Amino acid sequence: MNISERIESLLQEIEDLHAQKAQEVEELRVRLLGKKGEITSLFDEFRNVPAEQKKAFGQKLNALKNAAAAKINELKEAMEEAATSAVSSDLTKPGDYRELGTRHPISITREEIIDIFKRLGYAIATGPEIEDDYHVFEALNFPPEHPARDMQDTFFVSDGANPVLLRTHTSSVQVRTMERSKPPIRVICPGRVFRNEAISARAHCIFHQVEGLYIDKNVSFADLKQSILLFVREMFGPDTQIRMRPSYFPFTEPSTEVDISCNICGGKGCNICKGTGWLEIMGAGMVDPNVLKASGIDPNEYSGFAFGMGIERIAMLKWQVRDLRLYFENDVRFLKEFETSI
Repeated sequence: MNISERIESLLQEIEDLHAQKAQEVEELRVRLLGKKGEITSLFDEFRNVPAEQKKAFGQKLNALKNAAAAKINELKEAMEEAATSAVSSDLTKPGDYRELGTRHPISITREEIIDIFKRLGYAIATGPEIEDDYHVFEALNFPPEHPARDMQDTFFVSDGANPVLLRTHTSSVQVRTMERSKPPIRVICPGRVFRNEAISARAHCIFHQVEGLYIDKNVSFADLKQSILLFVREMFGPDTQIRMRPSYFPFTEPSTEVDISCNICGGKGCNICKGTGWLEIMGAGMVDPNVLKASGIDPNEYSGFAFGMGIERIAMLKWQVRDLRLYFENDVRFLKEFETSI
């Protein structure tokens, strides 16, 4: 059999090659392409081919070598795929360990607050985080140039007659609710808010609030006090007491700051409450008549109360978290501490 016939014979053999094991593939490679392989020996005989035929035979030999290498690689890949498939389908092998995550303490606290107020008859209202000046300030009795606007450092998105900004409180949701609803209104407004503040252990530029609004006929300050008392006893325990101190908010009159008896020392005084026995948790008050008028509600017929609290603050008091920044760092060691709270 001359060289040309041997080349054609090997090409046909290569097309029909198959293997069941990786070792068989290696044996085929050595037989064809090894130092003493059949294709290697053909290259040794190539020197005896007449000069005028070298070009044609050289092309055929290169094509044969490339075909053999491609077939060997194809068989190797098939072996690797078969091995991978066998491993993945072996149901007797132990599974890969996947560590379970946990819910964030802010989410846990938020859902607990919502659940309490749902049981008190409150619906949930939401609104945009990017708001206009009217709904964040003007409709809430913050006139232009009013000094109360300086109480909240604001992130402005655009200027103009009605500037666009990142909401500084979820009270804007209360305004939108009053605009599209008729009394009686009983809603809570959970959401994320933004203020241009330096980040520290006790402050952050992003935080979460839950605000509440109740408007109906003959709503009194006594209703506000009782609602807050019911909430704090559900959240912090049945022995929790509240204390209300006079305060000022442009959208409520009268206004109050609400404290609870320290849930760590039971009101006796400790380092958490700085020896006072009280912890501040929220601001509240009766809705100012001007706010009702701005939303088309007759203050002569209806009255109401509003309150607002920071979710981070409630979570800090509930679990004695000393640094607000921990909520935003996604440290799994910190998050694992709340697995039992789910």
